[in-house]
Amino acid sequence: MPIYIALLRAVNVGGTGSLPMAELKPICEGLGFTDVKTYIQSGNVLFRSDASEATVEEKLDAALGEKMGKRPGVMVRSRKELEAIAANAPFPDAKPNFLLVYFLPEKPRADALEKMVAPDGEEAKLATREIYVHYPKGSGRSKLKLPALKPGTSRNLNTVRKLADMAAAMEA
Repeated sequence: MPIYIALLRAVNVGGTGSLPMAELKPICEGLGFTDVKTYIQSGNVLFRSDASEATVEEKLDAALGEKMGKRPGVMVRSRKELEAIAANAPFPDAKPNFLLVYFLPEKPRADALEKMVAPDGEEAKLATREIYVHYPKGSGRSKLKLPALKPGTSRNLNTVRKLADMAAAMEA
């Protein structure tokens, strides 16, 4: 049975709303997902399901929308995808916590970086369904403007690696 990693958008970080991870687990189990595990308080959940990625994404987003009053947005990836995302990270000199991966619901447009305004020297690179952004001064006070990031959710490279490791351990 495939293992999925779901990344919730704007949960517990001042966005769509607050959802304790203790509440996320029973929601996932209620959808028929098994071996459910959450990681840190920012909307990361791993589980098994026989359903397709698109079905899992839709079911979880709909269930969270009912709970929270608004769909937060859910991006689902496999362990292999997360491993590839971590392995192919550009900006090799960047500190892993200063390199954010923005997970998007679909492939970014080829011109997605054209409207980028990066006053603090931020750099970005397009990937399959992700955009990597290096924040040389950290993301907390960054004034980066990049409209293509809006539908996505970000995780730093350390978190991406940890989620891939957790998924690999579930397969062992």
